[in-house]
Amino acid sequence: MGAPPAGAVPRRAAVRGPARVQSRRRAGARLPRRPRSRPQAHPPADLDAQTALYRSLVAGRRMLVVLDNAATSEQVVPLLPGSPSCTVLVTGRHQLASLIDRHGARHLPLDVLSPEEARGLLAARLGAARVAAEPGAVDELIGLCGGHPLALSIIARTAGPRLDVALAEAAAELRDLGLEALDHDTDPAASLPTVLSWSLRRLTDRQRTVFALLGIAPGPDTTPPATAALTGLPERTARRTLNALENASLLERRPGGRYAMHDLVRRYAADTAHTTLPEHAREAALTRAGDFHLHTAHTADRLLDSHSTLLPPEPPAPGVHPHPLPDTDAALAWLDAEHATLLATQRTAATLGHHQTVWHLAWNLDTFHFRRGHRHDAVTTWRAALDAAEHLPDPATRGRTHRLLGLACSRLGLHEQAATHLEQALDLAVRHHDPTGQALTHRVLAYDWEQRGDDRQALEHAHHALDLYRALDLPVREAGALNAVGWFAARLGRFDTAREHCQAALTLHRHHHDPDGEAATLDSLGYIAHHTGDHHQSLDHYHHALTLNRDLGNAYTVADNLDGMGHPHAALGRHDQARTVWREALELYRDQGRDADAERVQRQLDDLDHT
Repeated sequence: MGAPPAGAVPRRAAVRGPARVQSRRRAGARLPRRPRSRPQAHPPADLDAQTALYRSLVAGRRMLVVLDNAATSEQVVPLLPGSPSCTVLVTGRHQLASLIDRHGARHLPLDVLSPEEARGLLAARLGAARVAAEPGAVDELIGLCGGHPLALSIIARTAGPRLDVALAEAAAELRDLGLEALDHDTDPAASLPTVLSWSLRRLTDRQRTVFALLGIAPGPDTTPPATAALTGLPERTARRTLNALENASLLERRPGGRYAMHDLVRRYAADTAHTTLPEHAREAALTRAGDFHLHTAHTADRLLDSHSTLLPPEPPAPGVHPHPLPDTDAALAWLDAEHATLLATQRTAATLGHHQTVWHLAWNLDTFHFRRGHRHDAVTTWRAALDAAEHLPDPATRGRTHRLLGLACSRLGLHEQAATHLEQALDLAVRHHDPTGQALTHRVLAYDWEQRGDDRQALEHAHHALDLYRALDLPVREAGALNAVGWFAARLGRFDTAREHCQAALTLHRHHHDPDGEAATLDSLGYIAHHTGDHHQSLDHYHHALTLNRDLGNAYTVADNLDGMGHPHAALGRHDQARTVWREALELYRDQGRDADAERVQRQLDDLDHT
């Protein structure tokens, strides 16, 4: 073959039909004069002879050869000129590995269009004035198409001649019909579903099945372990299959070993699943995926809070192996990465009527939601759990659900709803002679009354919780209630009582290795020290609490620690330090949507600037 052609670049592009060859002179290039040779009457029949003739004709010429929509390297190799003066551009939906490895081609993957590029395409096809007249509709069209150039071109073709029809109508049609709006009955190359179907031709039956199942899998992306659970394949096989789908331009690999589909490709995959896979196969796959995420979330939750009540879910489906999580850092990292998928998994389980999965996902995400400040997600998951609890036999489950939904509502400032759920939780605990449930509910009622601004009512409920925990001999829970009594006593100015209870709580938390409770108690002691004039001791307590909460990844209470820490700094005249911690607290409060707290800290900063 001679030297590999310079700049041979296989790339992925929309499939537009069988491979063809295009050649043209480069701009400004002059071809060397050659003696005219009489063309052969008939081209040779043998492929090798045809290849030799083709290379002899282009030898020494400066040419760009375009090989469009190549499916295999075997199609391309005979058309590679042997002359270094020629450049070859190869387009296709598959990565032609041997062309890269053996012929030195460079791979140039093409992404979807950016919003600006997509808007430019529509403006070129529809006219700049028409695009500028409906910016909202244009943005929606671009979002629904996900920047896919063929989808945008189809929209432009269908909307172009209809000048009397607003682009908002085209957006509504695309929103309602989905892929059907991008289909064409007679011209396959103008139909996005047909074009996407061409990418499946060279896939194996297993790869097509995995592609279809990924279309109905919950969540915006996936990983090899999750795909193994979804499909029932060994993880190594699942990983190879994901790579094959990526090679076919049906998946995109993202950082962290994650794989995602373009929205339109995902819709096509979901349609494929519903037309090619029986219902029992789809439900079995979704059950496996749900069990994988639930049981891994359960492992993560035990690492985050080993002192919480152990409520293990039912065993997973055969062949499902939860993702191993060695420590707290790994648990938090997995929950952060999978959070959107876990929420989607709960919604899918609710659709399938898998009530146990719905409830246990809410239970196992609760600590994580609190630590990361995901207050809206906590309310959403517990509302779904309450619906599921109506189908579960254990009345204690309904009581727990009302209590934790009440707590989630209180954290979000929905106090009327919180009161309703907490009253039902306490009533169920009393009727079913559940003193632990009563104590837990009194503890949440104390928190809710604090949020309403009534520290006396809060202290009364904290005392009820403390008495019940002592009778039940639950030392870690007792420590939490001791800290609550101390905190509300301090809020009411009873600092000696407050300090006594909080010191007792700190001793118990440390004895039972409960860093969450220890951090909460140190925060209370920081507040007490500051309000009794010992600002240095206050800072020491706050620093210890802040260190523990940062190590725990507890962003919600890190914000509170920073907020509290600013006051002793300001009292000591350390305005720069106060400003630093309050600015960080302000950023966290805003990130968590805690608007009232953010406004209060902003006033503190303004007052500090005036001082």
